Amino acid sequence: MAVSELAKSSYATVLRFFVDHGRAPHYSELATALDIDLEEARSVLHETADAGPVAGCWLARDTDLVESWAPFSNIPTHFRISVDGVERWFGQ
Repeated sequence: MAVSELAKSSYATVLRFFVDHGRAPHYSELATALDIDLEEARSVLHETADAGPVAGCWLARDTDLVESWAPFSNIPTHFRISVDGVERWFGQ
């Protein structure tokens, strides 16, 4: 399955958002970051998640909300990630 350039940018933007904020962005925040409209952001979020194991990410069932985006989880797990002593993230 070919992945669009916008989906690739979306993947990287969500990762950067996790690193910077400790959580996944809402698609409205993704729209701002990518300078696209809300519906396009929602759509590209689904496109990226639908890329399957290549992307390693998925949305919460029947929603537009990020549940997990490799290597991060937006839901608390037993796998804590820390950098320089700061525990801010959960791992998949």
